Parts: sequence; structure tokens; C-alpha cells
Amino acid sequence: MTDLPSPDHSLAAYQYTLPPGQIAQAPVTPRDASRLLVVQGADQHQHRHFYHLPELLNPGDLLVVNNTRVIPARLMGQKPSGGTVEVLLLEPRATDQWLALVRPGRRLKPGAVIQFGPPDQPADLWAEVIDQDPDTSGRVVQFYTRGNQPLYPLLERLGQVPLPPYITGSPDPDRYQTIYAEVPGAVAAPTAGLHFTERLFEALSQRGVNHCYLTLHVGVGTFRPIATDNVLDHTMHGEWVEVPTSTVDLIKATQARGNRVIAVGTTVVRALEGAAQAGQLQPWQGQVNLYIYPGYRFRVIDGLITNFHLPGSSLLLLVSALIGRQRLLDLYQKAIQAGYRFYSFGDAMVILPEATAPQCQTPQTESP
Repeated sequence: MTDLPSPDHSLAAYQYTLPPGQIAQAPVTPRDASRLLVVQGADQHQHRHFYHLPELLNPGDLLVVNNTRVIPARLMGQKPSGGTVEVLLLEPRATDQWLALVRPGRRLKPGAVIQFGPPDQPADLWAEVIDQDPDTSGRVVQFYTRGNQPLYPLLERLGQVPLPPYITGSPDPDRYQTIYAEVPGAVAAPTAGLHFTERLFEALSQRGVNHCYLTLHVGVGTFRPIATDNVLDHTMHGEWVEVPTSTVDLIKATQARGNRVIAVGTTVVRALEGAAQAGQLQPWQGQVNLYIYPGYRFRVIDGLITNFHLPGSSLLLLVSALIGRQRLLDLYQKAIQAGYRFYSFGDAMVILPEATAPQCQTPQTESP
């Protein structure tokens, strides 16, 4: 790596100041009433609402959404001594084995056992600490269930859906799921999808805009902060992805017609672009740790629907790669001045294909 990073490679270049009052503490009702910053052309933008999305897309365009479901990944347990332990699951490592943040974790060495559920009843669920993870200061824990019960139903009964630390209230946890959430495994929501409603999907369908699904289980790779002064030194953690054949076929058919592929969220971008690293998009099931920053040339997507992201985050760099760092930060300042709400429960931005930087535009895809 270079000793003197260029402006686009300096973490300090991806910072901005957000008034605390503009961190959304709860979602709007209905979901599609959130505001939408529409990014058009080289220097144009307009302020709309999310329910205007059908007017902004063309018949034949394809939306790709992430159907992961947030699991109740925050568990309160007890040590054998009776002390309380909080366990926050971060990412799966093997069957019923997870990387987790454990608090307090200093005394929980490999071999320690944590029991979940009422302390005066036989435990249906417990976990053993089997390793420590130096990258995250977390613990690798192996879960066990009484009678070999499946893990996820017990998490639903004993756990809580984790909300980001900047949300200080207690909103309805169901609002931290997309309406199409189906495949359990995420520990954070793909927040760009939180704005969709059934009526909006119906309006999109009437407009001739299609949609399809993939799965990326949002984990530590998404929200782990960049801690290096040179962003090129950051390493992404892998996250589990499934891009099914049906989605690949729809994308290729859309491109062959000359229509556009619009990703709903940065997780969809990383899943699709990760599945295309061999040269062209192909079905994929497994880990993806693709790190996208300015200079990346997109292979699959033409446009993006996304929320407003934390300063200095890998998500901010991904969006910068699509439209340019300075333009993105300028748009963020305009959104702040206009009173937009930021982060998970906040408002949204749509980057239309004509607004993407020329060097980032999707290359012509050969017909299969």
C-alpha cells in the first residue's frame, strides 16, 4: 500500500457531520412515505417520496431485493455462577456455531458454558465458548439444544431482534424486517428494503417493473467500521450469499432487452458483484467478502436504492464508487440541509443509471 493515500483512499475523506436530531429513531408510517432523494444525470437531483418510485423507473427494469430475515440475535443468559451474560450473534461459522460478542466476556474463556432461558427451569438452549476471535474481540460459541431441537425456533422464543446502537428507543421489531423477509440468518436488516409496501410492489408491477430475490445474511462484514487510515488496508469479513439460477436468468434477460438492473441496497450490490467476479454473473452459494470502493468497475448493477450511511463506513465507500466521493458527500450535505432522516430507519436515495460515473457503468453483457 502507498504511504500517502490519495484523497479517495484516505478514511478522513469519507467523514461528514450529522446533527444528532437527524438520526431516525423510528420508521415512518406507512413505510413508503419516507422521503427519497432522486439522483439524476451528472449534477441533477430532486426531492420526492418513496411511493414515487414507479414513476422513476422504466417498464422492463428489474429490482433485485435481499430476502434475508433478521434473527433474534441478542440473547440474555447466565453463567454457572449465576452472573448475567449478554450474547450478540455476529455471523455463523458452522452448524449451530456462531461468532458472537459476549458481555462481560473477559472471564469467559474456552470451555465456559452459558445457559439461556429461566434460571429455575431446565435449559432448552445453552452454549459453550470454544474459541476467541482476535479480529472482533468476540467469542466463537457452539449451541446445544435439549432433545436436539432446531436452533432458530429457540432463538425466536428466547432472543430479541438486535437494533443498531444509535437507536435508543424501543420501536416495533417487526418494522426492522422487510415485508418480504423470508430466509432467517441476518443479524442486521437490509435497510433499503424497509421502505417497500405491498401497494408499492403492485404499483411497480402495473408499471411493468419486475423484481426478484437473492439472499445475503447481513453480518459483521456489513457494519464493521473501517479502522485504517488508508481505506485500501481494510479487510471485509465474508457473509453468506445465495444468488439463485432464477435470479441470474432474469438479470441476463433484462440486460439482453436493454433494460436496467437496480439493486435494492448495498447488500444486493455485493452479492451480485461477488457472484460475477469470475467475469460474468453466475449462480452462487457461499461466502462473499467483496470490498467495493472508488475505482471499482461494476459488472452487474446499473442503479441503486440505498439509505444514508454512517461516516467512514464501507457502505459509504461502495456508494461513492458508483457516483464519486465528492458528489456523494455533496448530496449528503443537501439531504442534511433538507432535513432528511439518516441511517436504518431513515429516508432513502435512488441513484438512477444516468447518474453513475462513466467509469463505473456496467459493461455490455454477452448473451448467454
